[in-house]
Amino acid sequence: MSERLDVALAARPEVGSRAKAARLIDAGLVTVDGIQRPKSFKVEPGMRIDVAPEPALELDTRAEGVEFGVAYEDDDLIVVDKPAGLVVHPAPGHPTGTLAQALAGQGGEAFRPGIVHRLDRDTSGLLVVAKSEEVHRRLQDALRRREIKREYLALVDGRPDARSGTIDAPIGRDRGSRTLMSTRTDKPREAVTHFEIVEELPRTTLLRVRLVTGRTHQIRTHLAAIGHPVSGDPVYGGTTSGRRLGLTRQFLHAEKLLFTHPRTGEIVDCESKLPADLLRKLEVAQREPVSGGPDGD
Repeated sequence: MSERLDVALAARPEVGSRAKAARLIDAGLVTVDGIQRPKSFKVEPGMRIDVAPEPALELDTRAEGVEFGVAYEDDDLIVVDKPAGLVVHPAPGHPTGTLAQALAGQGGEAFRPGIVHRLDRDTSGLLVVAKSEEVHRRLQDALRRREIKREYLALVDGRPDARSGTIDAPIGRDRGSRTLMSTRTDKPREAVTHFEIVEELPRTTLLRVRLVTGRTHQIRTHLAAIGHPVSGDPVYGGTTSGRRLGLTRQFLHAEKLLFTHPRTGEIVDCESKLPADLLRKLEVAQREPVSGGPDGD
């Protein structure tokens, strides 16, 4: 029975995840019967899949000055408190000055940080990074089993109808634009987000959001889908409220991260307070005139 190359590769213990399989394939490190194939290639029984070793992450001297907080660290992993504006991993358009490169520089040439989950460039807050392949695999397994608790604070335009709720809407690449994630997609993947109101403001609402799944742009896509985009989000409809508040990035912060340590079994429970730029804009939002008033828009 045939299966996709990335699926077949992810089943190997030394790979352990479809995301890593895709990265290896995209890097040209995977061959099927001696030939490089795309992720969607159908592997038939008897075909030989070979994987070349990953090269060490290219160290970037410009990453030496990259600043980030550390909420927790031991010999196995590090929980980073990422500032807004910092890209997590090298990608087209952002080949240098990334968090991964900064961490690699601290750990020496043999150290390749294992990014377990990512945050968008302009989202601040907590993410966990493994210091070994084994810990990386175990944490990704825990993520798939939904055993890593991730909570965010998001300021959104308007006010949801309920104090709390669940958005259960599959998302994928938008039919009209490959750069956007959307519920209007030909390849939907399960996506579930819980939210609850923390504070009701005159024209916006502060929400606490908990991820069940972790799709690309999931929170931003889901909140936009219910008519309450994240303030300051230029991609998913938060431009108007962001301009009113003077935001220069989306108001989205990874506030809490809780998981069982993959080696010791202890609970790792980290929290990150709202950074100064979002605190200032929250105060602006609290003072906003109610829409339609004499000073409203």
